[in-house]
Amino acid sequence: MSEEQSIDIEKVADLARIALTSQEKSKLSGQLDSILEYINKLNELDTDNVEPTAHPHSVFNVWREDKAEKELPIEEALKNAPKQRQNMIVVPKVVE
Repeated sequence: MSEEQSIDIEKVADLARIALTSQEKSKLSGQLDSILEYINKLNELDTDNVEPTAHPHSVFNVWREDKAEKELPIEEALKNAPKQRQNMIVVPKVVE
């Protein structure tokens, strides 16, 4: 591992706002170094004629036909509600 690829664990921990013990720093340093070694191995591959992709598989939406269907009975819609009142689901207040 070259010196410029070495990760400063203390700086990363400070940026992430986490406190690490010296044992955790040592363990993470080794893990991150091994990840960088793997990435360097991937950089050896010839990707000149490979198109960039955002996803390895074709991504497309599958839409169902938009048609009106029979509505759900109120009892069925409310059967799993933790709290209900006057045929409505009761939820905690989130706005003052």
